[in-house]
Amino acid sequence: MSTPERLIESTRELLWERGYVGTSPKAIQQHAGAGQGSMYHHFAGKPDLALAAIRRTAEELRRTVDDVLGGDGPAYARVEAYLLRERDVLRGCPVGRLTMDPDVIADDTLRAPVTETLDWLRDRLAGIVREGRERGEFAASLDPHRTASLIVATVQGGYVLARASGSPAAFEAGVRGLLALLASAGPDDTTTQ
Repeated sequence: MSTPERLIESTRELLWERGYVGTSPKAIQQHAGAGQGSMYHHFAGKPDLALAAIRRTAEELRRTVDDVLGGDGPAYARVEAYLLRERDVLRGCPVGRLTMDPDVIADDTLRAPVTETLDWLRDRLAGIVREGRERGEFAASLDPHRTASLIVATVQGGYVLARASGSPAAFEAGVRGLLALLASAGPDDTTTQ
């Protein structure tokens, strides 16, 4: 792995673990096994490196979600696959956690890839719910954008509850509850899967 790649990957890891303030240039350099000169040769400073790391994290999340939501299977099954995909629940979402970092949220440039990714995720999920309505899997009254927001809120809130309790059970309960609600949103109170 090249030095810039090691620096980006180390920053991604440290941002997830420690947040922006807790991720010092020295910690990044130590984690990456790179010297100060190497870091500043490739990046203008911590904000520039953090932006590259946040963008990479956002891109990775999008690829992962696209892999799960892709295809043309039943809408409910695709949403279910997204909700039940393997995650490190107690660690939380690397993008979602950035929304709780006041230094990231206060900086328009650092916040932009976070906001764009969450907007993209809601739009992607809304499109699948819309497909499900059009195919008769879901009731016509099910609002795609509100449902997509509910899905994202359940996942992000599930991470918070799991971390607070120290157990993935809270995340699992939220996801299973949402799936039960979606199953009951079929055209005649049952899904056609």
